[in-house]
Amino acid sequence: MEDKKIIGIDLGGTSVKFAVVSTEGDLLDKWTILTDISDEGTHITPSIIESLLTYMSDHGYSAKDFIGIGMGSPGTVDRHEGTVIGAYNLNWATKQPVRKQIEEATGIPFFIDNDANVAALGEQWIGAGHNEPNVVFVTLGTGVGGGVIMNNQLLHGAIGAAGEIGHMTVDREGYKCTCGKNGCLETVASATGVVRVAKDRAAQFQDRSLIKDKILAGETVDTKMIMDAAKEGDMFALLVVDEISDYLGLACGNIANLLNPSTIVIGGGVSKAGEFLAEKIRERFTVYAFPTIRQSTNIRIAELGNDAGVIGASSLVLNESVYKHISE
Repeated sequence: MEDKKIIGIDLGGTSVKFAVVSTEGDLLDKWTILTDISDEGTHITPSIIESLLTYMSDHGYSAKDFIGIGMGSPGTVDRHEGTVIGAYNLNWATKQPVRKQIEEATGIPFFIDNDANVAALGEQWIGAGHNEPNVVFVTLGTGVGGGVIMNNQLLHGAIGAAGEIGHMTVDREGYKCTCGKNGCLETVASATGVVRVAKDRAAQFQDRSLIKDKILAGETVDTKMIMDAAKEGDMFALLVVDEISDYLGLACGNIANLLNPSTIVIGGGVSKAGEFLAEKIRERFTVYAFPTIRQSTNIRIAELGNDAGVIGASSLVLNESVYKHISE
């Protein structure tokens, strides 16, 4: 059992990432293939199977060399049935029997969960969560997602929708969200949300600012440019980042008051602003968090980057009771 390995898969709209991982979380090997979403996504699972079988053949592996395969997927995941539906960036509008197909082809036990949940497991196990049992992961990307781990277990909720952090209301009079509500965190703290806030505040800002001038001139501005300008002291960019940090501080305060995690990990593309952003979130967090919780909760920037998904998918295998029974 000590020599057995795990395969982690991170399924995305443009690429599928694979990794062979040890039971201690060490990345032993990794590779990537393009995601073929043509023909209603019917080529995706067969291409994953082909890549797995080719890798195993090329490296002399058989099914008995692996404890299991774990995968994170977008869409609505039924982890008990091993199916995915509604992953529209994959063109998966109908239910996909992913577990059945991969297990039958490889002979290896297969486990699947939502991609944000899986990334949360990765950060909790090997990354910024420091293997603590109570960790919440917030990912700030094109949208805002998250995963909640309490007592070393992912929380899924009644219909598997736990961790929809991006749809916490942070401004009742705020922007309309794609979900139909107003003022969701996603509308202001995602990569597109940060730019939206900047564009809406530019005309009212009277002082000099290179970022403001670019926006008013119709030039393309992205979140990285805004964060970099704020780090360099651009007053308009600082104003925007302070507003975003307040929304995030409010969300993190509410999360901490409800769940009392030891750590809230901030990941995704927006988090590349690093400690500059984390410190601003911490400042606002102290305003909204209950005093004892305020003192005991760490807010950290994610550490695993693009490897969070494959490491978390591997952790998913280890967390299954099946593995516990096998290892006894």
